[in-house]
Amino acid sequence: MILRVRQNPDPVLRQLAQAVPISDLPSPWLDQLIAKMSATLSASPDGVALAAPQIGEAWRVFIVGRRAFPERDLTQSWSHDLVFVNPIITRRSRRQIECTEGCLSVKDYYGVTRRYERVSVAAFDATGKKLIHHASGLMAQVFQHEIEHLDGVLFIDHARNVVHG
Repeated sequence: MILRVRQNPDPVLRQLAQAVPISDLPSPWLDQLIAKMSATLSASPDGVALAAPQIGEAWRVFIVGRRAFPERDLTQSWSHDLVFVNPIITRRSRRQIECTEGCLSVKDYYGVTRRYERVSVAAFDATGKKLIHHASGLMAQVFQHEIEHLDGVLFIDHARNVVHG
């Protein structure tokens, strides 16, 4: 089921998302939420990731779609979105970089943000398996952007040179 991506100033985008109870991993309601998120992200041609609040669900869940990865980085067996439940950034590099950024919930606006060059994120997958991802470049930017969504923060809150384009 493809849902409408919520747009700023929808209040759900400014809520602190709730942690998914560990006892609910795995669960049918979480599987349904992830399926809706995946369908919605797939239908958004310029999106690479999506947080649950962007579809009106204030849970600490985000997904990263295949578009975020260059084809050479994908294995043939990787055929679904990466799921992050209750993610937290556990490590950050000292160095920050400036990135051009946009958001499906702030459609057609872009700005320059400062992001840590490298981050490590701990989370659970949809089955309850603990995972840790180390990222740099675009993936580090995506992780930071999506976790901000879970904290009720939009990139426009700290971006410079925001333009409609």
